[in-house]
Amino acid sequence: MEMTAEEQQQVEEQVERLLSGQGSEVTVCDVGLEQSKPATLRKNVTYIVCAVIFNEKEEVLMVQEAKPDCYKQWYLPAGRVEVGESLEEAMKREVKEEAGFESEPVTLLLVQEQGPQWIRFIFLAKVTGGSLKSLSAADQESLQASWWDRQSELQLRGRDILRLIESGLKYRLSPCHPVTLPLDLSCRHVVQRLVLVFVGAEEHIWVLLIRAPVPHLPTAAAVRTHAVTWAANMVVQEAMQSAYYDHDVNTLGVLSLQHNGRQHGKTDGVCFNTLVALTPDHVQRDEDGRKVEWTPTGQPPRVEHPRYVWHEVQKQTLREKLLEKTRNATLVPIHSLY
Repeated sequence: MEMTAEEQQQVEEQVERLLSGQGSEVTVCDVGLEQSKPATLRKNVTYIVCAVIFNEKEEVLMVQEAKPDCYKQWYLPAGRVEVGESLEEAMKREVKEEAGFESEPVTLLLVQEQGPQWIRFIFLAKVTGGSLKSLSAADQESLQASWWDRQSELQLRGRDILRLIESGLKYRLSPCHPVTLPLDLSCRHVVQRLVLVFVGAEEHIWVLLIRAPVPHLPTAAAVRTHAVTWAANMVVQEAMQSAYYDHDVNTLGVLSLQHNGRQHGKTDGVCFNTLVALTPDHVQRDEDGRKVEWTPTGQPPRVEHPRYVWHEVQKQTLREKLLEKTRNATLVPIHSLY
């Protein structure tokens, strides 16, 4: 059944909203729900927030750990999101407790994950008040805070933060994605909503949709055994199984993310609105593993599951935005640590 002009327009408006950093309620999860449980903080999901904060000399704010297993070692202000908190509230609390400062987030820098059960949200943030925590204020949260010039010797708890600091410096110098902060929209599970595109010949571009109850972008639940972004692979496997092994499914980054967290066990989930590119694997092999000749058709692979349909983007400005985002990936990165 063909989509009506009105349905096509509604779909393109939804894509435009996500491209502009907005979101929408997750009313249905299309794929993987039977393999997923509602996200419940402290039970089956852990969210970590981490703040990268610089002063005018480009020194970075560091805190000295009080915990026995990393006593006196230095790290960025970071910690677990508590029940009932938003991600931003958790970040502000951690900076206040560990470093003594009031702060405000500037943007999400990147997201790191080890499946839906462990996700770290790294913010670029700025000081808005308070004072640097000194040794005289040492407590179980931290011993003290200090500004680090990134050159002098410092015993780090983990070298993983060097990459985060580098990301923050790069963003300050030249923002590589629009300001992106969590949207206050509730979600029951950890899910990936896909703007899944195929770029064809002469810059034609298609978006994969689910047909019913009305045509919409697919939403897939993250499963514990895989990276969060594996949800995109699940959708492609279901929609076009024959073409799956001949294509790469690339989650290019996060357009926006949605989290509420106020109702424990009911709104602890996160929805990652992502841009995903389906690209032909140019090395094709037969069933014996031998390379075979491959000729690109310039068309998206044929949909085999009746619930899916490709929609060719009609609106010129939207097509240009999608092409630009697909080529330059000016999006919040999401990195799997598997």
